[in-house]
Amino acid sequence: MKKRRLGALEVPAIGFGCMVLPGFYFPGSDEQAIATLRRAAEIGVNFLDTADAYGSGKNEELVGRAIKGQRERYIIATKFGNVWKPGLDYDVCGRPEYVAQACEDSLKRLGIDVIDLYYQHRVDPNVPIEDTVGAMARLVEQGKVRHLGLSEAAPQTIRRAHAVHPITALQTEYSLWTREAEAEILPLCRELGIGYVAYSPLGRGIFGGEIRGTDSLAENDRRKAHPRFQGENLAANVRLGEAVAAAAKRKGCSPAQLALAWLLHKGDDIVPIPGTRRSDHLEANAAAADIALGADEVAALDAACPMGAAQGTRYPAGAMSKLNG
Repeated sequence: MKKRRLGALEVPAIGFGCMVLPGFYFPGSDEQAIATLRRAAEIGVNFLDTADAYGSGKNEELVGRAIKGQRERYIIATKFGNVWKPGLDYDVCGRPEYVAQACEDSLKRLGIDVIDLYYQHRVDPNVPIEDTVGAMARLVEQGKVRHLGLSEAAPQTIRRAHAVHPITALQTEYSLWTREAEAEILPLCRELGIGYVAYSPLGRGIFGGEIRGTDSLAENDRRKAHPRFQGENLAANVRLGEAVAAAAKRKGCSPAQLALAWLLHKGDDIVPIPGTRRSDHLEANAAAADIALGADEVAALDAACPMGAAQGTRYPAGAMSKLNG
């Protein structure tokens, strides 16, 4: 697997998003997930991204079981700050004392002594970012964390945070149907030397080639609560997926591989983190790192999925309100 740099941290060009593993979206086979995570290390996709909010810690525990006895083979990223309430709502907490406790809890669940990359999952509007990042910086001083990251942070927040302690990576959603980062966030990251981690790089499955309508989603699929997967929005968004699928057929690869290759061609400081439970999908995603695209092919995909083409907001209203604007 080819390597890239997120600030001072070297990682594979394609990482692994753990959110899809059992413990958050659906129940599933822990054994299959663990086998997939171990296969990931074997093929070089050893940059694992989890969070304490995924299944209220269950996802971290699963990752911990998978890497037990093999810690040196993995680069572990996790996140803090989203605190679940009853139902599907959550609060955001960035208080310094909470940061310290959240780190201790994550280390215990993961079964490790140090976290390679520690993100604030969402920015707490009630706590100055300087206070939160100051607490995160103390974790670096204590040897509990190696590098710091932010997720879904606004440009001015990023600048203020970076002034307190170097931010290694910013994580936000970025894919062929979510391109807003190109306007201001990506240029700012490049100005400051911050790497960019793209989550949901396959458009939450739209560019996986399998979603044709609401019937493609299981009854308990959480995506049904997302405006982009509802009614006329979904019908319009499926057409974006179909355009990418047609281009992939011409290229001789899968739609998912083409979507990942497009992201990789958007800059060598971008690392997508697709998730999967299956080893065959993992290997197919990894192969996207070797797909070469010409400038004309990138431009054609840009035109097929221009900024703002996706219909509907990225999240339901409650989750949208948690984004740092």
